[in-house]
Amino acid sequence: GQFVIVIPVEGGERIPLTIVDSDAKAGTISLVFQEVGASTMLLGRLEQGQKIPHVAGPLGKPTHIEKFDGAVVCVGGGIGVAPIHPIAKAMKAAGNHVISILGARSKNLMIYEERMKAASNEVRITTDDGSYGRKGFVTDELKGIIEGGTKVGCAVVIGPPIMMKFTCKVTEPHKIPTFASLNTIMVDGTGMCGACRVTVGGKTRFVCVDGPEFDGHQVDFDEMMARQRQYLPEEKLAKDRCASGHGTCHTV
Repeated sequence: GQFVIVIPVEGGERIPLTIVDSDAKAGTISLVFQEVGASTMLLGRLEQGQKIPHVAGPLGKPTHIEKFDGAVVCVGGGIGVAPIHPIAKAMKAAGNHVISILGARSKNLMIYEERMKAASNEVRITTDDGSYGRKGFVTDELKGIIEGGTKVGCAVVIGPPIMMKFTCKVTEPHKIPTFASLNTIMVDGTGMCGACRVTVGGKTRFVCVDGPEFDGHQVDFDEMMARQRQYLPEEKLAKDRCASGHGTCHTV
């Protein structure tokens, strides 16, 4: 559940990325990212053996792990499948029966499937277009598990905010504790910039220092999604600059 801040180039933007795996003996951590903007495009251009100028962490609060009364359902959507992997692994090690639901738009975007199979007792797969697994959304599979009579003691969800919102709506009527990771809204990672403000239970929280995981039934996802759209024009300009090679990606 914890994350690190990386800066791909000197003077570049801070990128919060969840620690997907670690090897204490080798002294390494594994990070997974998707190139969606200028800074992740810069990160993707690094070749094997090149150095990342700055890495800071671990930051944020670790996931609460315990033996729950009932199965633990780990729901990962898109790139969110990667950061939910260490959570599923830890939940299984704690003695839980782990059911993982992995969702993607299509088969070619499904990641970490084999790793999730090793970290879970059961794995269910959904794709929006039906090209792999069940056609539909992770919420469809989750409803089937609950309505099929499986006792669920806890759910953890990581993915696009809209997916997390509706996953939490599925579990709420059944009073299933559900934890959502809101790391996609983070920027600075230290609580100083205020960019990751979210409303949880009617109170303002900072994802990077108070989270990144919160009670999903208390999160105002609509507000979070609206705030994430604030700088779309500037983000597009930076991405276009980066793709064209004109100027630096982080300069507008």
